[in-house]
Amino acid sequence: MLFHATFNLPHKPNLLNAPFFFNPLKIMMIFSMASVSPLHSPQPTSIETSLLSLFETCKSMHQLKQLHCQAIKTGLFTNPSVQNKIIAFCCTSDLGDVSYARNVFDAVPEPGIFLWNTMIKGYSRVDCPRNGVSMYLSMLNKDVMPDNYTYPFLLKGFTREVGLECGRELHAHVVKFGFDLNAFVQTALVNMYSLCGQMRMARGVFDRSSKTDVVIWNVIITGYNRMKQYDESSKLFCEMEKNGVVPSSVTLVSLVSACSKLKDLEVGKRVHRYVRECKIEPNLILENALIDMYAACGEMDVALGIFDRMKKRDVISWTSIVTGFVNIGQVDLARKYFDKMPERDYVSWTAMIDGYVRVNCFKEALTLFREMQASSVRPDEFTMVSILTACAHLGALQLGEWIKTYIDRNKVKNDIFVGNALLDMYFKCGSVKKARTVFIEMPRRDKFTWTTMIVGLAINGHGEESLDMFSKMLRASIQPDEITFIGVLSACTHTGLVDKGRKLFSGMTTQHGIEPNVAHYGCMVDLLGRAGHLQEAYEVIKNMPMRPNSVVWGALLAACRVHKDAGMAEMAAKRMLELDSDNAAVYVLLCNIYAVCNRWDSLHQLRKLMMDRGIKKTPGCSLIEMNGVVHEFVAGDQSHPQSEEIYSKLEEMTSDLKLLVYSPDTSEVFLDIGEEDKESTLYRHSEKLAMAFGLINSGPRVTIRIVKNLRMCVDCHRVAKLVSKLYDREVIVRDQTRYHHFRYGSCSCNDYW
Repeated sequence: MLFHATFNLPHKPNLLNAPFFFNPLKIMMIFSMASVSPLHSPQPTSIETSLLSLFETCKSMHQLKQLHCQAIKTGLFTNPSVQNKIIAFCCTSDLGDVSYARNVFDAVPEPGIFLWNTMIKGYSRVDCPRNGVSMYLSMLNKDVMPDNYTYPFLLKGFTREVGLECGRELHAHVVKFGFDLNAFVQTALVNMYSLCGQMRMARGVFDRSSKTDVVIWNVIITGYNRMKQYDESSKLFCEMEKNGVVPSSVTLVSLVSACSKLKDLEVGKRVHRYVRECKIEPNLILENALIDMYAACGEMDVALGIFDRMKKRDVISWTSIVTGFVNIGQVDLARKYFDKMPERDYVSWTAMIDGYVRVNCFKEALTLFREMQASSVRPDEFTMVSILTACAHLGALQLGEWIKTYIDRNKVKNDIFVGNALLDMYFKCGSVKKARTVFIEMPRRDKFTWTTMIVGLAINGHGEESLDMFSKMLRASIQPDEITFIGVLSACTHTGLVDKGRKLFSGMTTQHGIEPNVAHYGCMVDLLGRAGHLQEAYEVIKNMPMRPNSVVWGALLAACRVHKDAGMAEMAAKRMLELDSDNAAVYVLLCNIYAVCNRWDSLHQLRKLMMDRGIKKTPGCSLIEMNGVVHEFVAGDQSHPQSEEIYSKLEEMTSDLKLLVYSPDTSEVFLDIGEEDKESTLYRHSEKLAMAFGLINSGPRVTIRIVKNLRMCVDCHRVAKLVSKLYDREVIVRDQTRYHHFRYGSCSCNDYW
């Protein structure tokens, strides 16, 4: 449709009513005819008035170009009002074209400050700050002086990069031209410095301002929030109250968000009280911020009260409630609200998945992730971290590999957090080689990357490589932390480097300023106990500056089992039971020690004590992943669809292993039953069922990976060694205490676990 047909002009038909199609080449030819001088009258003609009024109702660049052509044809283009209208539309309207505005601008012989400012504003609108700076410099070269609007328009479009390059120099210009006390310019400077992360400069400008306008308060508070300096945001609220500045809804949202991050319930309640007392009509964004704040502070009753009273809710409202229940560990309630959500985005899915991961419901997390995929919701990098964490704990390497492929193919942001999660997953699944590859390919590494490598290598039995990695970390000027030293001391344990471990333990304080915590003392007890220095290990415990926990005593108790010191074992077990009288694992381990030491009377007495106290051994449970599905076995399990095949394979395994002079080791079976029944009990242990399942369902030489909830018994450990030799398989078992890599008939733990 022709442009003129959409307007009803009051006067007679003239050139404005003639159909006219825009032709860029023709326009350029007309531009070149600048020598034609239009006739002007002191008062605007009816044509001028009509043309200017049409600019006011212009709805598109197509219409504007037709008006522009009509202005040229009628000789009105040189009218400053027409020039201003054309350039203003192109620079300020969302439908405008700044490049077209520049062409028009360049045809104006002596543009005034209004047109310079408008062009600068246009470049800011379309995120071309460098063009804006160039325009500003050209303006100065033409001896056109800036005014009150120039710097706000220019600075508004700055990115962090451009602000860092030009910000301070432009600030100097502001002072030079006398605009440093202008409120709008001050606000623009605070915003620019905040965007660049230069909060000291931003605060300097803010402190010199009159502080009467709420906008500048909003900008500085938003800047502090962006830089995660939430305590400064909170302090500014108190200052606002003293200065009598009335906060806007934007201020309140920023303040409540800061309180949420700080978990500052006191200030958060003050802000909420202000909303109620000042009768501020809460909008959706403010209500969501209040729900998030109360949820972050664990005040779910208040959060639910606001949620229930909301006239309108969106996905953020629902997600805040779900996240709140996740944070306090009430995952069932979180799931209840999650299931009620009318719509879900990737944030809400990730919040629920993360909730399951936090309470160790890893299989549920993976199931929910599959539902997320079925819903065609694209996960982000935070989802990937949660899923990789679940895979790590389940030992689900195949699914973890699929996640890595998904990240690569779908170009999910592969940041340092995803990289660290991949490293952790590979190490927890026993895939050291692939973890090394991920580490090498990571473009950036932080302290957690190095620590994950050191700990991962140590727990998988690569002690010397772990210590070498620690040396590289120090050479890279990365400061180790408490967790790093847990890995380093574990590496010394696995390699038997007692003297090295003593030296590193001592150097924690003297060289790195890190005070050893209870976990580090536990590592030292483990190191000394494994090497047979039981008395020295006991002395370490006695001289600890803090009360030893069950992990420390457990390390000594485990050493007593290996070195068959029943006396010290009794003492360690007694101390553990003082800390946790219902710890079944302590009774079981002490029973095993009595059995190994042939102290049957003591064993029977302890068994009776267990029965009297109602102490029951935690059922053994083993997980194995096959074709992306995690299968779970418990001792004596016959519920698996392949149970018949599994038990048949077990019989075949036992017969084959006996050819290698295998006989069941019943020393740790302390039930009052006959020897044959003891062998039958061993035969049904969960890790043996998992091994048989793995042999049935995987091809030759494929690694079998198992995760066990308890410590492996002596017989299962021996069977795993023989299976690795007889069937030429690597068997990796992650139990409660160690990572066992069984290869060619031996184990990476050197039979100490």
